[in-house]
Amino acid sequence: MPNVAPNTAGRFGRLSWLWLSVLVLVIDQASKFYFESSLTMYQQIVVIPDYFSWTLAYNTGAAFSFLADSSGWQRWLFALIAIVVSGVLVVWLKRLGRDETWLAVALALVLGGALGNLYDRIALGHVIDFILVHWQNRWYFPAFNFADSAISVGAVMLALDMFKSKKTGETVHD
Repeated sequence: MPNVAPNTAGRFGRLSWLWLSVLVLVIDQASKFYFESSLTMYQQIVVIPDYFSWTLAYNTGAAFSFLADSSGWQRWLFALIAIVVSGVLVVWLKRLGRDETWLAVALALVLGGALGNLYDRIALGHVIDFILVHWQNRWYFPAFNFADSAISVGAVMLALDMFKSKKTGETVHD
């Protein structure tokens, strides 16, 4: 039996959580395919009146359409950033210990979402968004997609992980 420290997850770390990234990627791409083939641009299907609708929108920028009005160079910048971040996330997953499941799930969610939007950006030149949260006809949150949701949940989990009172290897002082 190999000599492995109790808190390590072995040679492959927590890469077994990549199944969650693949699941996020598949759900993201399937939902984008469905809504793109079912709706016309900016068409809204009200799900919960005054609060929630399905719609179809393309985003050539980043979050909240940041740099969407640029000439096209942003497509490749955001693709490069997503590739680098994805590589970092895979390495991070590989280095996680056995007791870091929460962190592994968070990283897998962010990775799956990043890959879903990366595919759109490279293959289509824009990201497909279809979830629209709004209040009456007065306030609209920018449209988003399943990948964005996975990234957001993963990011919140990462933030919460930073606030855990006790981490492996740290000592608690009175």
